[in-house]
Amino acid sequence: MKTLRKLGIAIMLVSSQAFADGNSHFDVLAELDTGPGNVTATANGRIVMSQHQFYQPQYSVVEYTDHKLIPFPNHEWSAADSTAIIKLDSVLGIRSDANGTVWMLDNGMRSGVTPKLVGWNTKTDKLHRLIYLPTPIAPKDAFVNDFALDATHNHAFISDPAGGGNAALIVVNLYTGAARRVLEGHTSVVPENVDLIIDNVPIQVKTPTGELVRPHIGVNPITEDLANEWVYFGPMHGLSLYRVKAADLINESLTAQQLASRVERYSGKPISDGISIDKNNNIYLGDLANNAIGVIGKDRKYRQLAQCPRLSWVDSLSFGPDGLYAVVNRLHRSATLNGGDAQSKPPYYLLQVKALATGLPGR
Repeated sequence: MKTLRKLGIAIMLVSSQAFADGNSHFDVLAELDTGPGNVTATANGRIVMSQHQFYQPQYSVVEYTDHKLIPFPNHEWSAADSTAIIKLDSVLGIRSDANGTVWMLDNGMRSGVTPKLVGWNTKTDKLHRLIYLPTPIAPKDAFVNDFALDATHNHAFISDPAGGGNAALIVVNLYTGAARRVLEGHTSVVPENVDLIIDNVPIQVKTPTGELVRPHIGVNPITEDLANEWVYFGPMHGLSLYRVKAADLINESLTAQQLASRVERYSGKPISDGISIDKNNNIYLGDLANNAIGVIGKDRKYRQLAQCPRLSWVDSLSFGPDGLYAVVNRLHRSATLNGGDAQSKPPYYLLQVKALATGLPGR
């Protein structure tokens, strides 16, 4: 293996034979020494990853190119030490659209700033759109986490697990920048009373008083089918996946009760983080408790595609022109989720998953 370094970030180049263990459903494209957040790929194959804020990264977003990581879209926007008036603070959710715009969801939690959705045009290398999500759209305990892009309706649908009981979806009009908070407190977005236990160790958070509690996190995974008809979502700590029509989410004439009545339970699921979907409506997700990647088929049944110790918290999945990408970040061993004890160590991974069908780049 050969280590390359660029701007303080290292990657290990990995051959497909390096981890030959009989598991043919994924390949390790690169080993990373900083924990990734989410991943996206543009239609022309550029791979962009957020860097998870739990690890206090040097850059909030990076691009994987020529076997190295460079700040995205540039140092001024992405660096933690940047003095730019507008910059990225703590991005997790990241998606790209067919026009070459990479959209980055900045939760603002590292510096306590207003969350925002940033669209960067990779063709012109310029800012395309900047949409702030102030209170009460994103309340004080908001943790805007992931989102789906809808090209047909030109909207973004954001998952906010918030404090649990006030979890909600945020519907953003990408034309006007107007945003609404919907389904707050609905069964489809609030966490279930299930603990996440990985390798026999429960996920625990240390409170300011030193107490260890097992968090239950609300809506997190979210995606939309390629026809831009159905939005699929569910609580991270939950065993059900739900869906609602995008047309209903953007319909401002519907009352809260009417919208809630149009949400349907789609299938069962494991405790999971990010998800993606292919042209045949197979839904891919990380199976956190089992160090696995799974799929919910058109029969609405879940099954595992791959299980391996290396699949240690698959945080995000996203299609590119060459297939399905995913990242592994061992988040359960970070100090934040391990009771204040930092045990997460590299390597972290950028993966390519062998999907059952092709998908839409960026989704």
